[in-house]
Amino acid sequence: MASAMAETKTSTKNGGPEVLLSVKGLKKHFPITSGIVFQRQVGAVKAVDDVSFDVIKGETLGLVGESGCGKSTTGRTVLQLYKPTAGSVVFEGHELTTLPGEELRKMRRRMQMIFQDPFASLNPRMSVGRIVAEPLRIHNIIPNKKEEQEYVEALLERVGLNPYYVNRYPHEFSGGQRQRIGVARALALKPSFIVADEPISALDVSIQAQVVNLLEDLQDELNLTYLFIAHDLSMVRHICDRVAVMYLGKIVELASADELYENPLHPYTQSLLSAVPVPDPTVEEKRQRVILTGDVPSPANPPKGCNFNTRCPVAFGLCYEEPDPVLREVTPGHWVSCHRV
Repeated sequence: MASAMAETKTSTKNGGPEVLLSVKGLKKHFPITSGIVFQRQVGAVKAVDDVSFDVIKGETLGLVGESGCGKSTTGRTVLQLYKPTAGSVVFEGHELTTLPGEELRKMRRRMQMIFQDPFASLNPRMSVGRIVAEPLRIHNIIPNKKEEQEYVEALLERVGLNPYYVNRYPHEFSGGQRQRIGVARALALKPSFIVADEPISALDVSIQAQVVNLLEDLQDELNLTYLFIAHDLSMVRHICDRVAVMYLGKIVELASADELYENPLHPYTQSLLSAVPVPDPTVEEKRQRVILTGDVPSPANPPKGCNFNTRCPVAFGLCYEEPDPVLREVTPGHWVSCHRV
């Protein structure tokens, strides 16, 4: 199923899409325990619950949804920062979930992460040069100190920072500059795949566009592939080729960016897009808002039937009785999980 979800961005010799990352049936459940001395599991938080998607080489796949829906956990589980509860993650032909420690360590050179908080993700006791050089030292890429410094300075310059900043510390930089340092660190090992976990949400609006433009330029130059996690739907449409919408640990809709924004099929996607402001006041005045009532259910105790039935404005009997609807292709390249569609 997952392989059919991808649209061609980079083609193989046979003319089909070249899948860089294939995720199938991915689950990440965090145990809930009781007791102080003899702890026993009494439940589980289903942060990611049976997620499947493909990422094509050279594309940007957006992952959107409300806070707590499992976006960041999905990204971290794909990179094996969290060990998955179940499922398959195949990256460049390698099954990451079963790789021994040393082999997985070598694969980490090919996949990196840009973290959400540029203030918390940089060690305040390390200079910028040492922060960017740390991946090189861990993997023993450039043993020569002079060559290492030249490489780090070139990386800083590439992300728009003065190479003479190598001896400065994170507290001396603004939020946008710190995020550029995080980008430089992610690029140090020349990866092919980067998970960008809400890389602009902590930045001022005036800086966000600069960082997004930098990521796009780097993608074109270095043939990078992104999993772009975000809240800002207008920015997602700008940077992403395809978009996956998550709700309570599951993907409810997946399509190309243009198709999703012009023809959203799932009620949850329709609600998210109706909240995006339109710059034309005439259009904004006539637009119909889809207001959801109630709160997001707990991932530790999801509702019976469809996960969205407690807030869905068009739910009917089947939505409360049948298991969560299967993600299926309703038009070419457009996948949705809804009994109504």
